[in-house]
Amino acid sequence: MHKRNLYMDRIRPFINKPVVKVITGLRRVGKSYFMRLIMDDLQLQNISNKQIIYIDMESMDFDFIRNYQQLDDFIKHTLEPSPERKIYLFIDEVQEIEGWEKCIASYLGSGNYDIYLTGSNAGMLSSELATLLSGRYIEFPIYSLSFCEFLDFMGKDKTQAHNHFPLYLQYGGFPALSHFDLDKEVVYQYISSLYNTILLKDVVKRYHVRNITLLENITKYTFDNIGNIFSAKKISDYMKSQKLSIGVETVQNYLSYLCSTFALHKVQRYDIKGKRLLELHEKYYLGDIGLRHALLGYRETDIAGMLENLIFLELKRRGYDIFIGKHGTREIDFIATKADDKLYIQVSYLLSSKETIEREFSPLLAIRDNYPKYVLSMDTIFGSDYDGIKRINLVDFLLQPAFPENCNDEMKYLAGSI
Repeated sequence: MHKRNLYMDRIRPFINKPVVKVITGLRRVGKSYFMRLIMDDLQLQNISNKQIIYIDMESMDFDFIRNYQQLDDFIKHTLEPSPERKIYLFIDEVQEIEGWEKCIASYLGSGNYDIYLTGSNAGMLSSELATLLSGRYIEFPIYSLSFCEFLDFMGKDKTQAHNHFPLYLQYGGFPALSHFDLDKEVVYQYISSLYNTILLKDVVKRYHVRNITLLENITKYTFDNIGNIFSAKKISDYMKSQKLSIGVETVQNYLSYLCSTFALHKVQRYDIKGKRLLELHEKYYLGDIGLRHALLGYRETDIAGMLENLIFLELKRRGYDIFIGKHGTREIDFIATKADDKLYIQVSYLLSSKETIEREFSPLLAIRDNYPKYVLSMDTIFGSDYDGIKRINLVDFLLQPAFPENCNDEMKYLAGSI
């Protein structure tokens, strides 16, 4: 099994601690796989299989569990905890069980269970859950494969990483792709079926959406405008121009439904001068870039938005909160914050002209603080830093576990290792 060490390192400090571990993410990004990795890790700590209960709510074997009473009955008739024997409880896609929060809160309070849950809907972390568990849960978001993981899962030579990057850009990072030949028709057929499941089961069924055609049109519009700033009103106006009547509030609801499935991520704008969040004109990024290509086709002319999406996901994997920056009339692609750490990032395809360089660097130069500033692009030849702003090849950045503290030293490292 491929070790997803980034996530294992994050969850290990919480194993055997009195908090519920809630593993969230888009369908088919590897949450079930990650649960198995945790169970393997427990066995290495001499935890017996007889102490582990695993419930997969996507398996027909557990179709009889529909509510928290049936869940409680099954667990109690499977294994009884004792002062000498803790039970390790794993429930995959727990949101399929009605009222599951009541059962989990009870078991957590007993002190005899170490609990791990997965879910494909952000609504599972609702205020009701927060109230019942009183802050006694930790969320661990799982994302589709990073570029490094993609190379590992696909068995690609990392010394040739730059040559393999177009495959990652074209197909995305769903782990199941490692089971297929990387053929466009096969891959997109698989991702299309996954997209249909998300749309019909996680949105239409869960939120009782009646106008499926309208939902599909809004989804296509959003996917087609990844990395562009727009508003719900702009979508509403566009739909009306297509003879589809829809109000702004309905658009906002549909977008929130898509975000709840982790297929979309909403990113708010932050006014750097005014030091406040802006309520209008946000951006959206996909949970995996392959979803867009399967729905709309792969278009090289849209590479700028694709690259932005990949960097957004990479920053999320590294634990950053992300905002779109506004500084006067200038836009900054990403402000990434984590604890006391902050990064300003511009993403560009190629710095091929003076105009492009001016467009990408001038917003960063206008920010008068000492936090690191980066421009990531597909250029392969770099000179010195540009007025203190570090220039890094985008693929090289994706290959690294964190941003380099010293760009020049990092480039020397990359030259010797890749």
